[in-house]
Amino acid sequence: QVHLVESGGGLVQAGGSLRLSCAASGRAFSNYVMGWFRQAPGKEREFVAAIRRSGSVTYYADSVKGRFTISRDNAKNTVYLQMNSLKPEDTAVYYCAAGGPGSGFLYYSDPRNYDYWGQGTQVTVSS
Repeated sequence: QVHLVESGGGLVQAGGSLRLSCAASGRAFSNYVMGWFRQAPGKEREFVAAIRRSGSVTYYADSVKGRFTISRDNAKNTVYLQMNSLKPEDTAVYYCAAGGPGSGFLYYSDPRNYDYWGQGTQVTVSS
């Protein structure tokens, strides 16, 4: 069992930045692929970014590529999402998730491949 707790959400103006954190407890954090997803009101949950267990490979949705950066610190059992140049359309509840190893963008972007989820943190970007 892995317990995930997100933090760092809030209200920010367009063009601003936020850094989300997701702290994990339970089984060995370094054994898990970590992902960030988001869900806006009335929309389905969508993939944002993912990072392999070692942190050497990352994946991004086209909508955030070049603006968001995912990273992890296995010594601190934490994964981060640095969000820059935020836009109103980034407004959503952001969730971190932990899953088993796989291969390729299609695997990492599919929420069905993640076993554990946090409770989410709200990010609101005003225009």
